[in-house]
Amino acid sequence: MFVDETAISPSELVELEERYGAHNYHPLDVVIERAAGAWVYDVEGRRYLDFLAAYSAVNQGHCHPAILKAMTEQAKRVTLTSRAFRNDQLPLLYRDLHEMTGFEMALPMNSGVEAVETALKAARKWGETVKGVPVGQGEILVAANNFHGRTISVVGFSSETQYRAGFGPFPAGFRQVAFGDAEALREAITPNTVAFLVEPIQGEAGIIVPPAGYLRQTAQLCREHNVLLMCDEIQSGLGRTGKLFAFEHDGIRPDVCIVGKALSGGFYPVSAVLASREVLRVFAPGDHGSTFGGNPLACAVARAALRVVVEEQLSERSAELGVYALERLRAMQHKVIAEVRGKGLWIGIELTVKARPICEALERRGLLCKETHDTVIRLAPPLVISREDLAWGIDQIDAVLGQSSAGL
Repeated sequence: MFVDETAISPSELVELEERYGAHNYHPLDVVIERAAGAWVYDVEGRRYLDFLAAYSAVNQGHCHPAILKAMTEQAKRVTLTSRAFRNDQLPLLYRDLHEMTGFEMALPMNSGVEAVETALKAARKWGETVKGVPVGQGEILVAANNFHGRTISVVGFSSETQYRAGFGPFPAGFRQVAFGDAEALREAITPNTVAFLVEPIQGEAGIIVPPAGYLRQTAQLCREHNVLLMCDEIQSGLGRTGKLFAFEHDGIRPDVCIVGKALSGGFYPVSAVLASREVLRVFAPGDHGSTFGGNPLACAVARAALRVVVEEQLSERSAELGVYALERLRAMQHKVIAEVRGKGLWIGIELTVKARPICEALERRGLLCKETHDTVIRLAPPLVISREDLAWGIDQIDAVLGQSSAGL
């Protein structure tokens, strides 16, 4: 049954994946074997610069030694207790999250969408028990073109047809408003509105940056109407946009902040809902839970990942390198470029042509990035990337986009 894995070629590995795995992804055919920092290596030893960072999960870089050390040391002691018992790492993670972010309480989960679902449940229960919305009548507003994960309830309020097709019927109680339009939010709020869930910058939609002041206006509207402002910072948080959280660009603090991905530096699924006591105290024992949520291994990894963000000043690095990257990309005059937008090292290049062939051409030159919504190249390199490596990666983009423009 078990074979010598060293004898399997890259093409055979691709074929095995295609034969036995569900086809819910369309990856580039580079078979990665190992990684360090901003670079990954395929099974034949070729090196590629990572400009995706696992959708911001490895902001700290691949296999960061400090996080690896924390993980291996904790794995030798205890990995899982479940929340049936206490462990010595969870309270320390709670403390670190509070001291780093200022939020009063946290509720740990595993994947990002689990944290989103947790926030949705908290908002509905808060609406009934604190705001006084009639039972079963609470409504949550969401932004058009949102992306918050892949569960039934979350895809149910997506505006992307493919994410919804074939998965209905969907839970009720959600309504969309235009993203970046505070007036649209004002008009949508009713007495039964309990929360507004929004990405401060929309990632999967193509790095869509709202107008300056948008979040400040939404925060004010939510305060006026006693509505929870819930910011999904799963991709945008922990340094990606040049601030610890993207909502800081507008100088606000939401009632609920959802984090994941870089919370573990790519080592382990860890997510959390951060909020005030008023919001998270609505949960009583038995209301909500997760076997793996808050386990000691996850907590030790998350604590190390947070330390790296602070000690290596990754937010500041993202801000500085992001200015450089945006200046260079916006200076390009290639005909295939429709728009360049972003904050920090989170950048979308909107094209007038399909983005997939561009990404494939970049792969052949040793640069890995990924398309989104057909015509956008999303750039999100690890925040530990050197200026020299970043410059080399942008050189490859310049060359490929130039070739593509010349072929029009």
